[in-house]
Amino acid sequence: MKTPDYNVFSDEELLALLHQDDTLSLQTIFNRYYTPLTHFSTIFTKEITVSEVLIADLFIKLWDNRKQLEIRLLKPYLFQSAKNLSLNHLKKRKTHLEPLENHETLLSEHLTPFEILTNRESQQRILSLINLLPERQREVLLMSRIEQIDKSNIAPLLGITVRTVETTLYQAIKSLRNLLSTSGKKI
Repeated sequence: MKTPDYNVFSDEELLALLHQDDTLSLQTIFNRYYTPLTHFSTIFTKEITVSEVLIADLFIKLWDNRKQLEIRLLKPYLFQSAKNLSLNHLKKRKTHLEPLENHETLLSEHLTPFEILTNRESQQRILSLINLLPERQREVLLMSRIEQIDKSNIAPLLGITVRTVETTLYQAIKSLRNLLSTSGKKI
């Protein structure tokens, strides 16, 4: 008997097969989502190799916990899990990072102390204001403006339309401008 083409199965069908210990369903889910999840994770980690390991761990956990997991929608579940793993990795790694001052010695060759201080204060102020934005606006703004990811690539990563990305980006920029103007001095 010929093995069915798992690529035509929906996520829900693959999940049902996964609960029945079907390894081909895991392989199909992996092939379908590994690359986009790795790219998504890299937005947070900034390191592709770290993201590859995190996403591989995600699929191992998916298989190990397949009987206990109650997943309604696979794609949002995987992307939220990837985000959580990436942010947890950053929290753990943060304690091992060198202080910013160590890197400023490299910058000081090209900038005056005043410029270094002003740039650092401005960056910190903008980042703290970005953190005040709603989560979706913050994600879209960081992906588009900081990571330079095209809107057409952001949409599938977040499971929304390109038009929704554009609208959310517009709202994020508008909100950030309002926050900047109400928080005091201009940058």
